[in-house]
Amino acid sequence: MFKKILIANRGEIALRIIRTCREIGVKSVAVYSTADKESLHVTYADEAVCIGPPESGESYLKMSNIIAAAEITNADAIHPGYGFLAENAKFSKLCEEHGIKFIGASPEMIARMGDKATAKATMKEAGIPTIPGSEGIVDTVEEAAKIAEDIGYPVMIKATAGGGGKGMRAAYNKEELEENWDKAKKESHANFGDDGLYLEKLIEEPHHIEIQVVGDSTGKACHLSERDCSIQRRH
Repeated sequence: MFKKILIANRGEIALRIIRTCREIGVKSVAVYSTADKESLHVTYADEAVCIGPPESGESYLKMSNIIAAAEITNADAIHPGYGFLAENAKFSKLCEEHGIKFIGASPEMIARMGDKATAKATMKEAGIPTIPGSEGIVDTVEEAAKIAEDIGYPVMIKATAGGGGKGMRAAYNKEELEENWDKAKKESHANFGDDGLYLEKLIEEPHHIEIQVVGDSTGKACHLSERDCSIQRRH
């Protein structure tokens, strides 16, 4: 059992983790940007450390600051919540190198599945059908335009490091593709510290079905059945 967990997140997910820590008798450490110093998760945690200015790239995505916060508070584990660094293989590896338990997948598994372009390649290797689109990250809007012509409009520009619908833009023609490309790159970099983009055929009026899987470090795993997350969609 961990003695103290640092929560590398904010908002409701941080509060839920803090509540669980209290229920199981584990101390909690909150981190916050200067803009979030009055937030509830800062108040409710046993300890709190400021990790930088309001910009996510200089606070909640600043790996060195989060590791330092864990070390000065003697936290023996970091819970990333969701978003931010939760699916970042580099951060998972960094925790490992500093002797801090990352409560999440191993660096190797995140490298295969955390990045969406790489995850798609992994699915193809396994013979699982995927949406038509680019083979990996697309470097330029000109390259994206050629791919869009091949698969046909409308298309979806997607952040490879993205989540929660951020870093995504639909394009119904070449003009919209060119207009939205840089917007998607900027949003992706601001939210995830990575501006890599890839392209897929846009599926209109889809259902978003997820199957949640939970596992532990001993190899035990189970699924929590399926759930329809369509109401969460931003596009």
